[in-house]
Amino acid sequence: MEALTNIINTINGIVWGPMMLVLILGVGLFLQLGLKLMPIFKLGTGFKLMWSGRKATDSEKKEGEISPFQALMTAMSATVGTGNIAGVATAVFLGGPGALFWMWCTALVGMATKFAEAVLAVKYREVDENGNHVGGPMYYIKNGLGKKWAWMGTLFAIFGTIAGFGIGNTVQSNSVAAVLESNFNMPLWLTGVILMVLTAAVLLGGIKRIGAVAGSLVPIMAIGYLTAGLVVLAINADAIPAALELIFTYAFTESAAEGGFAGAAVWAAIRFGVARGVFSNEAGLGSAPIAHAASQTNDPVRQGLIAMLGTFLDTIIICSITGLVIITSGVWTSGESGAALTSAAFAEALPGVGNYIVAISLAVFAFTTILGWSVYGERCAEYLFGVKIIMPFRILWILAVPVGTMVGLDFVWLLADTLNAMMAIPNLIALALLSPVVFSMTREYFDGQVPSSLEPK
Repeated sequence: MEALTNIINTINGIVWGPMMLVLILGVGLFLQLGLKLMPIFKLGTGFKLMWSGRKATDSEKKEGEISPFQALMTAMSATVGTGNIAGVATAVFLGGPGALFWMWCTALVGMATKFAEAVLAVKYREVDENGNHVGGPMYYIKNGLGKKWAWMGTLFAIFGTIAGFGIGNTVQSNSVAAVLESNFNMPLWLTGVILMVLTAAVLLGGIKRIGAVAGSLVPIMAIGYLTAGLVVLAINADAIPAALELIFTYAFTESAAEGGFAGAAVWAAIRFGVARGVFSNEAGLGSAPIAHAASQTNDPVRQGLIAMLGTFLDTIIICSITGLVIITSGVWTSGESGAALTSAAFAEALPGVGNYIVAISLAVFAFTTILGWSVYGERCAEYLFGVKIIMPFRILWILAVPVGTMVGLDFVWLLADTLNAMMAIPNLIALALLSPVVFSMTREYFDGQVPSSLEPK
């Protein structure tokens, strides 16, 4: 087992090393420039489309199972999770305040990546034997690049199916159990049973029920966490200018050791900022387009404009709030890391309350991640084995939840984290090769050649 762990550790160091970070940022920057910075300039259009309240036409309802908004919320249910609380704290702990700047950079180019993923997911999706619309990297690789590239889509599906049980299931339930035990003395087994029952109640209803739950729960939890974060920032308002100075200064200069913080080189700020940014918003990993493929729309570009909001909201808004709370509180030099650091930062401003806010937020975030990733894993498994695997997969997914609350997951986390990065490789290659399709469709959309009931101005 030790030998296997060492091998996977070596692979992990490679797939999350400089080449991967350059590939993620490079493809994102290439897409952003190829789109002439459209995802940034048309951010308002994306929000307009999301909040328009526009109902799908009868023809569009036949094109998908959930509304465009529910598709975004399903994708965000998977991305808004432990990365926004523990991931940001880890990035600051290992890379210093400058890591937050590089998270922002990752998000700005990641918006273009997420846009392209959703456009291709809707364009190249298929209808399965059950009449459901399925899509994602494996489908736009097969249908967009042709049969000679199909092996790459199969690899993505294999990585996604296995990684999901780790990063999207057992790791999440383990985080919930740990935080509820430490803050509320709830037994691990009880958390496991409750999570299993809740997951079963939603998951057995399929993508429509998941979309409905995500559409209600994600906005509520995100607004609640953001409100608490803004209250803390209001209390620490005097420290915000100094915090911003630290972020921009340490993004380009070495962080000096201070208190329990050991200091960090610029490369550490870049590495952990980019890696944790991608872990949080998943831009480039190829997971989110699987949810967007089920959207009730006949316009891939319109769904892309909505999809890119996920990266903006996840990293530019939610992760920024977490990062600023940690830095303004001053506890980032305490030597704490992960969720404990975020909890300490909230408790510093809100004694006796802050740690509970973080605990509840983490629990809800992780639960929705379990739901969102169930869609990803199921679609990957279906691509490999057909619709007959759907119900066995759901049952196995539900049973894995309580297991995660009661066992050590160091090896599972390592394996899932490695496979998660390996998912990105075939997806990023496909995005680069299919970029002319994305650029062409986007030009046609904004030139008015594609009719739309809500044409952007």
